[in-house]
Amino acid sequence: MTIELAEGLRRVRQIGARQDWLAVLVTTGVTGEPAVSLVNAAVIDHPVSGAPTLALVSRGDTAKLRNLRARPRATLVFRDGWDWIAVRGSAQLAGPDDTLPGLAPELLPGLLRAIYAAAGGSHPDLDEYDREMVADRRAAVFVEPERFSSNPTPHDREDE
Repeated sequence: MTIELAEGLRRVRQIGARQDWLAVLVTTGVTGEPAVSLVNAAVIDHPVSGAPTLALVSRGDTAKLRNLRARPRATLVFRDGWDWIAVRGSAQLAGPDDTLPGLAPELLPGLLRAIYAAAGGSHPDLDEYDREMVADRRAAVFVEPERFSSNPTPHDREDE
């Protein structure tokens, strides 16, 4: 089933919001096998292009970041009950170890906060949050939506 960009993003927002923005991130590992992580991801405007993109924050020195540096493609799968949508696309990184062309390094703390908030996060002390992001060498991960796949119609299992 072909899903257009606007409809795909609408469904990501709908399904993601119902499940605390939890998604399965699939990258390609060094052996070519899928590598899977559970992440919080949301739709935001890309900080350079302004186009809607999917974004998450990742702790530095993780397999997912190593995989994305070597093979910058990813899939995110959001689900709520039997309803699901997968988004596949190219990936970009922005962090202390990954320069994103067009993004000034001093904008990274605000960007990490924006992604965290868009994915439903809140923190009582944003200065502490910023310190934690620096200590963990956190990076922003952007997945440009190129293809969506999903079940054909929303399911309501309560009626069955």
